[in-house]
Amino acid sequence: MLTATNHTLEKLEMLLKATGYRVRYEKGNFKTGACLLLNSRMVIVNRFSNLESKILALVELLRELDIDLKLLDEKQVAFLQDIKQTKLQL
Repeated sequence: MLTATNHTLEKLEMLLKATGYRVRYEKGNFKTGACLLLNSRMVIVNRFSNLESKILALVELLRELDIDLKLLDEKQVAFLQDIKQTKLQL
């Protein structure tokens, strides 16, 4: 089970960065998601969302992505497998 802390958010960001995604926080009236922009993988997060919403959005995104485990270290692989196997309860 993931806790809603800044440390959890940082771990999720580092996991995405290790897989080649850039994480950006932007203001606006939009939902968090991922997009392909000029052949660069980028995740846009609404900066005005609360911490729980940011974590939930990144976890849902990580569950859907097809990630090459060769890009990750052992701790990141374990964290990703934990994310994919458990339900988020915030």
